[in-house]
Amino acid sequence: MNAPRTRVQRRPVHGVLLLDKPLGLSSNQALQKAKWLLRAEKAGHTGTLDPLATGVLPLCFGAATKFSQLHLDADKTYEATARLGVKTATGDAEGEVIAERPVHVTPEDLARVEAQFTGPIRQVPPMHSALKKDGKALYEYAREGVEVERAPRDVVIHRLAIGAVGDNVIRIRATVSKGTYIRTLGEDIGEALGCGAHLTSLRRIATGDFVEAQCVTLEALESMDEDERLARLLPAEALVDGHSRVTLGAEDAARFLSGLRRRGSWADAGEVAVFGAEPAAFLGTAHVTGGELIPGRLLNPIEIQQILLNAQQTEATP
Repeated sequence: MNAPRTRVQRRPVHGVLLLDKPLGLSSNQALQKAKWLLRAEKAGHTGTLDPLATGVLPLCFGAATKFSQLHLDADKTYEATARLGVKTATGDAEGEVIAERPVHVTPEDLARVEAQFTGPIRQVPPMHSALKKDGKALYEYAREGVEVERAPRDVVIHRLAIGAVGDNVIRIRATVSKGTYIRTLGEDIGEALGCGAHLTSLRRIATGDFVEAQCVTLEALESMDEDERLARLLPAEALVDGHSRVTLGAEDAARFLSGLRRRGSWADAGEVAVFGAEPAAFLGTAHVTGGELIPGRLLNPIEIQQILLNAQQTEATP
């Protein structure tokens, strides 16, 4: 008879964990594992990676979940390999082969295609994706053998490098805008080369300003004690590093947190990170119009107290 499973005592945890997602796990499976290891009450991620993809997956806990959308919209950089001459049903190595063609590709062809796919392009989202039509994910239709019409989407390939790495294999490195499908990019590159292609590996090496060197693996996280795990968390304000910064005195900070606009000599700005001075704490985001600081996503006083307390405990840990 199996022993009863020990119930995990959840606790408020606030911050951002930069996870190196392993091969074979969905983004949600990786999130739930990290959430369990941290015993966190609330968690979310900033954009999915396929189970066959690895790399940078920022996970948000507690108050940081309020700002996760900011990194859903961030540019991302990927490295991928693709096999030329073989097209699969899913656009990657998991799908069945549906077409094979001979490969006659020169370095000049790669340079031509690299230029062709750099800049604004249009993509048709793949059937094997989480996009929804009539409330149902496209991959669910695909599993039923049903193909539905998908409207092309405008995306931007900011930087693209394509190089040969072996017999009929190319390496793709791309920095792309929100909503870009690298599997689709690989397939489209294959079609432009006249032979078709499918991805054989995919790794996200950066999302926004977060890079793979900052990440921790699940295996490493499991080997840590609880204090070490908490020390791996970046503060919630790491998600707004690129914003202009406004610091408010105690009275204005309290009114701002209650949702009231504040007036000052600030320049107009679409995105502002707001901090309090007494105590020094991140309060949330806002925008400035005509000298008015207009609240956006705000932390609540309890979250701020917990964050400050956790910071004091971390500093006190030898």
